[in-house]
Amino acid sequence: MPSLKELRHRINSVKATRKITKAMQMVAAAKLRRAQEAAEASRPYAERMDAVLANLAKGVANPENASPLLVGTGKDDTHLLIMMTAERGLCGGFNSNIAKLVRQNALELLREGKKIKILAVGRKGADNLKRDLGNYITDRVSLAGLKSVGFEQASEIADKVMAGFGDEEFDVCTVYFSRFESVISQKPTGLQLIPARLPDAGDDAAEPDNGGAAYEYEPEEDVILDQLLRRNISTQIFRGLLENAASEQGARMSAMDSATRNASDMIDKLTLSYNRQRQAQITKELIEIISGAEAL
Repeated sequence: MPSLKELRHRINSVKATRKITKAMQMVAAAKLRRAQEAAEASRPYAERMDAVLANLAKGVANPENASPLLVGTGKDDTHLLIMMTAERGLCGGFNSNIAKLVRQNALELLREGKKIKILAVGRKGADNLKRDLGNYITDRVSLAGLKSVGFEQASEIADKVMAGFGDEEFDVCTVYFSRFESVISQKPTGLQLIPARLPDAGDDAAEPDNGGAAYEYEPEEDVILDQLLRRNISTQIFRGLLENAASEQGARMSAMDSATRNASDMIDKLTLSYNRQRQAQITKELIEIISGAEAL
């Protein structure tokens, strides 16, 4: 049984930890609002970009000569998996859930005889996969030291992807991130970038009402579509970064709230144990004093 001094030190230590987790919770809550607004603001643009591409793709005159970004290379032997995670931990299952989805899909592709390459954006995901899939991590992108992610970081990642695709290093590219739904709910998601997986152009959302007017394209329709497909890769990667930023702060806020409550429960239990042991010691001392007085 620990002594009273040890219990006092333990209580003070847990109280100090509770202050830290409470402060981290408040910081995460402050960052979450900005990150959530940015993530939600990016969704309409990314969705509308998909709709525009779907309409352009539907009108391509010669699908055989369409951009490889749209129709692919004609094979799917090599897959590039872009895994987006955080640079830091202490955010519950945020990083491990994304890594779990990537690991599951990667192992499934390997069982099918495909080749895989992993581009790790963020340190924690690479650390999570280092033991079993570390040999497949071909490149890493660090976001350490950035207060907030911007389109510049997304463009750098997109340039790496386009360079690899141009050199025929892979046939299919999929990005994995965590879609923000609420503070307590973040959904790991995989989004195929190459070849582009676009919404059905027959949907009402993807088919604008142009009053029956015909479009004339300058330059050619195929050229515009190719440029938009390249732009779409940067846009979707940026969307993933923003969704991840909001999900990370939401997961950290939830985890630190849980840690703060657990610390409070532990303090209550330790305080109760301390009071009981102190009372027992006082009672023992009283008995010894009374016994000594009676002996006299």
